[in-house]
Amino acid sequence: MGAFTSRGTDIETDGDLVRLAGVSFRRDETTILRDIDLTVGAGERWALLGRNGCGKTTLLSLVGALQHPTTGTVEVLGRTLGRVDIFRELWPRLGHVQGRHRPSGPLTALQVVLTGITGTNSLVLRWQPTGQELTRAHDSLRDVGVDELAGRSWELLSNGEQRRTLLARALVKAPDLLLLDEPAAGLDLPAREHLVDALDDLAGRRPELGSVLVTHHLEEIPASTTHVALMHRGRLLAQGPVAQVLAAEPLSACFELPLEVRHHDGRWTARSRR
Repeated sequence: MGAFTSRGTDIETDGDLVRLAGVSFRRDETTILRDIDLTVGAGERWALLGRNGCGKTTLLSLVGALQHPTTGTVEVLGRTLGRVDIFRELWPRLGHVQGRHRPSGPLTALQVVLTGITGTNSLVLRWQPTGQELTRAHDSLRDVGVDELAGRSWELLSNGEQRRTLLARALVKAPDLLLLDEPAAGLDLPAREHLVDALDDLAGRRPELGSVLVTHHLEEIPASTTHVALMHRGRLLAQGPVAQVLAAEPLSACFELPLEVRHHDGRWTARSRR
């Protein structure tokens, strides 16, 4: 971990996208996160792994400037939470993909992507996209492999098609940091693989784009992932390059189950060790 050096109202980043130092988060009387230190560098693609309820989504909400820490410092894209205009300076540069996101109103896939520009669940009244914005929306759909669905009703899309449309929605504003909260949750095998392939393709096209993916399944981790952090009961149990962290010993401790871990062609699986 690099040193955290104060400079004016922000922390010196040296090009890092995210820095968390001594972060804890409490809700009412419950401590959800404890003593979190994490750095995400430019172009790094992280997976945040752990059991349900361990604090993964809460941590992602801090990185996404949706919540503030109770203690410690959170810096995102060179700006310190609590000392920055989140709406103007951070949210336009962050792409969020939430598997449970539901657009409001009868929208086409293209219109759902356009709501990523306005940051709303529905099209803004009397707002019209520019020709450039329409081009970006179509390009985003094409980049995730669903450009032929642009005119189709969102409600008629399969779960997998909806998730890739939400990925396009996050990409339409060309973010500096992409945050994915269990984007493959509930998908069947083909839909999951299409989504993982889309993320790998994105890494090839935009290698400078940093990302943090929350999941609790090794099978959902793209081959292009560079780093992994393991969460256990609100703490970071292990973090570092993917090949070092996705090993039997740290994963067994993370999930409190003896595990056998396998790696093939960039992808990972785990099963209980009997």
